[in-house]
Amino acid sequence: MEATANEVLDNSSVSADAVVEQNHENPAYELPTHRGLEAKPAFSEEEVRGTLETSASTGKFWQDWEKLKSILSYQLKQVLSEYPEAKMSGEQQRSSLEETFEELVKRLDDALHSFDDGPPFTLQRLCEILLSARSIYPKLSKLSLALEKILLVTSTLAISTDPYPIVTKQNTNGTYDGSGIAQPQNNIVENGVEPCVGDRDEIMAEVEEAEVGEDMTVDMETNENVVRPSEANPTSAVDS
Repeated sequence: MEATANEVLDNSSVSADAVVEQNHENPAYELPTHRGLEAKPAFSEEEVRGTLETSASTGKFWQDWEKLKSILSYQLKQVLSEYPEAKMSGEQQRSSLEETFEELVKRLDDALHSFDDGPPFTLQRLCEILLSARSIYPKLSKLSLALEKILLVTSTLAISTDPYPIVTKQNTNGTYDGSGIAQPQNNIVENGVEPCVGDRDEIMAEVEEAEVGEDMTVDMETNENVVRPSEANPTSAVDS
């Protein structure tokens, strides 16, 4: 009887070890990270949102860049995971995105981590999008295109020395109005490296173009039929 009890204990131990080993080999799906599996973030959801809202409102940042980068990376993955493509099969993802969801997340996260000296000068728009991505971009393909444009820049911002601002509420279009304190400057030289004006305008124009919904159309015929005042009264002035 004693030998039988020992055999049962041994078999139970082997079964438990097998389950642990199997779970290790087949872990639950997790979002890809920049450097393997990362521990639980050292910041709260409130800190994440507050940080993003501040930069969305001012176009500046007051944190250490490495910490801000971690916050942006965390929010980026959270936002992307909310889209239905995250739960599709690999084949469905490739059909919809031309790449797998994991490849998409890694590509955008790598682009974010490529900035060593500071955040991209498009930080303000990046934060605006990460705060309201689903309302601005109902489709993941449109969101990924906009994020790619934003992260393709090379010019960066320097940490702000202005007083920390009070953040206002987000507007319906995803933008923020500052509180009057630490308003963003038009001249990026004061807050980092100045990009070429032409390049800056072109990049932001492309981002705005990506934000146009697929269902939005422009009624050109209506615009062409608008009667201008000069056309309504074509007669020339009478000489006195």
